[in-house]
Amino acid sequence: MLRRDSGVRLVGACAALGLVTMGWVAPGSPQADTSPGPPTRVVATAWNASAIVTWRAPSSSGRSPITSYRVTARPGRIIAVFPGNQTWGQVSRLTNGVSYTFTVTAVDQAKKRSRPSETSNLVTPLWVEIRVRGNQLLNAAGQPLRLFGVNRSGAEYKCVVGGAGAGIFSGPTDAASIAAMASWHINAVRVPLNEHCWLGINGVNPAYGGANYQRAIATYVADLNAAGLVAILDLHWNAPGGTLAQKQQPMADADHAPAFWTSVAGYFKDNRGVIFDLYNEPRDVSWSCLRDGCRTKDSWATAGMQSLVDAVRQTGATQPIMVGGLEFANDLSSWLAYRVHDPLKQLIGSVHVYNSNRCRTVACWNGPLASVAAKVPVVTGEVGEFRGAPNFIATYMNWADGQRLRGQSVSYLAWAWDAAQGDGGPSLIASEDGTPTAYGLRFRAHLEKLFEQGRIYEG
Repeated sequence: MLRRDSGVRLVGACAALGLVTMGWVAPGSPQADTSPGPPTRVVATAWNASAIVTWRAPSSSGRSPITSYRVTARPGRIIAVFPGNQTWGQVSRLTNGVSYTFTVTAVDQAKKRSRPSETSNLVTPLWVEIRVRGNQLLNAAGQPLRLFGVNRSGAEYKCVVGGAGAGIFSGPTDAASIAAMASWHINAVRVPLNEHCWLGINGVNPAYGGANYQRAIATYVADLNAAGLVAILDLHWNAPGGTLAQKQQPMADADHAPAFWTSVAGYFKDNRGVIFDLYNEPRDVSWSCLRDGCRTKDSWATAGMQSLVDAVRQTGATQPIMVGGLEFANDLSSWLAYRVHDPLKQLIGSVHVYNSNRCRTVACWNGPLASVAAKVPVVTGEVGEFRGAPNFIATYMNWADGQRLRGQSVSYLAWAWDAAQGDGGPSLIASEDGTPTAYGLRFRAHLEKLFEQGRIYEG
């Protein structure tokens, strides 16, 4: 009887009988292949002169831990190396307009390499540019696209916190943090701003306001664009007169908002990778007030959306402009009737959708929201769900995805990439390294599914 626990005797006996052994060797013998297996499911997303590549770890790591992954881009055989505990990475030094594929190789502690993975999908990096044509958004190549993104909350509140907790951003804004966001297959980041911190007025600490605040925001926008992400700049917190901007108001204020947008638009007027979101969440005003301005119940003067569009255009800035509706930007019922005038025809309808809003059902979305989307692109500047509604964002995103079949463009950016806000924020991340919350995991999984289906680039 031949015993399986004696590999040498088995091989020898089979050879003596003239049988083919199929190269079987005993486990642990010097001839056994101990290299790690190849990584699997390699997918790429194109950005500006770079690409985000994701993969799955090998099913077998060999006989020693995997310490690194080597990602190779072709043509050009550009190689990038990433830590063994990371299954994504940004490959830089690519040429815009050139199409690339990628393979990934695992390297273990003994310096043994796996076979290369299967080749990724083909992607073409492009410089960041966004514009409006009809009811579609277009990229630098003139191709329709939708925006999938996150809100990078923090710059609207940290600069006015005071004391040791003050700053400009909440959490990191370095290249690693941007790459972590990009790994979710997003292509846009909305950056909420504080009116008084940008203008450096009403007692804002100069360390976190005025020129310092402006430079920090400009640097962050440049870094987002360099990573291939469109930046949406949003007037989020404001206040009239000498009151410090420590919350959002019913509407933009006439005292400072026009000056804010003149300054912001002038600062970024040469950057085609930026969108201006005129006011976060209008509420408790009429449609005529929204467009033309009025006095609030507290007797201060608002700045109408038309005056803010004019403030932007008078600087020579040509970027797309987002204009929201009423009821915390959730109501678009009279958006078309009170549509502002943009001589450049670069308007975007802005809507916010949460499970706590009035317009939170498919039936409602099929009404005013779809009507606006038939005329101009719609960007959901904020979408989110609070506890007790675990399927809400999926329902909305599926509805928005389906609008392309009707020739309409509805984009969405989730609130918020800011671990400091916790689950109640709602926050997409549990920690600043990008570890998702349960809510964030649902959002990320949806984008991953779109990406794997090749639908992330659809208009």
